[in-house]
Amino acid sequence: MKKKLCLCIAFVLIITVFSACGKIKPSDFKGQDYTIPELDLSVKPVLLPEQFSYLYDLVTVADDADYLAHPDSVLLKNGNILTMFPQGHGKGAVQTRISTDGGKSWNLSLQNTPVSWENSLETPTVYRLQFTDGATADKLVMISANPKWPGMSTNGGFNCSVSTDEGITWTEFETFWDKDSDTPVVPIVAMASLTQLKENGKFVDKWMGFFHDADFYNYKSILSFDNEGNPQWSAPEKYFSAYRKIEKKAKMCEVEVIRSEGGQGDELCLLARSNSKKMNALISFSDDEGMTWTKPKEAPAALNGERHKAEWTQDGRLFITFRSIERGQTAATNIDAGTKKAWLSEGWVAWVGDYDDLKNGTEGQYRIKLAHTYIDGQTQPQYSANADTGYCGNVVLDDGAIVTSSYGKFSPDQKTADGKSYKTYICSKRIKLADTDELIALLNP
Repeated sequence: MKKKLCLCIAFVLIITVFSACGKIKPSDFKGQDYTIPELDLSVKPVLLPEQFSYLYDLVTVADDADYLAHPDSVLLKNGNILTMFPQGHGKGAVQTRISTDGGKSWNLSLQNTPVSWENSLETPTVYRLQFTDGATADKLVMISANPKWPGMSTNGGFNCSVSTDEGITWTEFETFWDKDSDTPVVPIVAMASLTQLKENGKFVDKWMGFFHDADFYNYKSILSFDNEGNPQWSAPEKYFSAYRKIEKKAKMCEVEVIRSEGGQGDELCLLARSNSKKMNALISFSDDEGMTWTKPKEAPAALNGERHKAEWTQDGRLFITFRSIERGQTAATNIDAGTKKAWLSEGWVAWVGDYDDLKNGTEGQYRIKLAHTYIDGQTQPQYSANADTGYCGNVVLDDGAIVTSSYGKFSPDQKTADGKSYKTYICSKRIKLADTDELIALLNP
């Protein structure tokens, strides 16, 4: 009997030890908590003044499938907002929605889009190009990469489609730097950012685009146009090789590049996703138009996240959206028991601050939880949210309002066709910083 008891105790101890090995302890969370206030727009406070009610509105952009994601947006000259997204996770035919009322509704789509868009294999990114001669009309450019998906072959390279009439018509995809070229690449999220360049202190008709590959090498390629207006992309070049150890450890990817002084300055700031989650998002600077970069440092906790998208606001601040990644003790105390992740996400968030905050490594003014993205089983907003969100399309309207669009599981009432999960779809929000400034001060006296 004694022998059996000893064996039972030993068995229990072994099970306990092995169970503990699979759990994350608070001490495993290596990051810091952010200290700036956060405005939570997922739950409307009681007795909220009516002027702030619109901030809690969540407008559906598209929800006609079980899974829609990864939007990007551009503001058209007539004031309409054009949003693009894939019919699926990354790969899938490019879909479009148009808002004619500043993001309050999304009822239209582009007609007669190129046939080649049906075979898109990546998140479409869209940008407006403004030329320096004052005579050439703006162009819209959409880029979609050809990564290697499991079970699929790829020729690599990235596709480019151009519109010269404010999105009414588009060229068919033209592929650059595929396996048959002199410099073949297999990009992921091309172009994560696209920045107009300067030469001798003045803007020129060249744009620097960024992407990464599956080994987390980060590349740049310069877009220009020939005399007939056809796009040309320079041979992809690894631009972070001097810091390969950091690039590799962080699994650096999906960078956003911000030009100083409201987009007119001579310095570039790069914010990069840290896909390993072992470091915060990375931040680096260039004062020579991206030829060289400073040694990347970890961004403050308030900016830690993935797929940063930045816009300069009319009052000279920065509004930066991203997928929140939290690595501090607040996250540690909220993590689900038994998880193997030393991080969690608050979901879709935005950061408000100044360029000097980026430069000086300070946390900024405040954060905004734009909406809750539900983890399956949640029935109301919580601190912990579904991390499958971000990749926002952001525009600033003439009246100063910001319209930001993202994807996520925004409602426990919208289920997938099989009823097993919450539907993932695309929504937008309108933000006026004068109102969020006042509201956050009211809620944090």
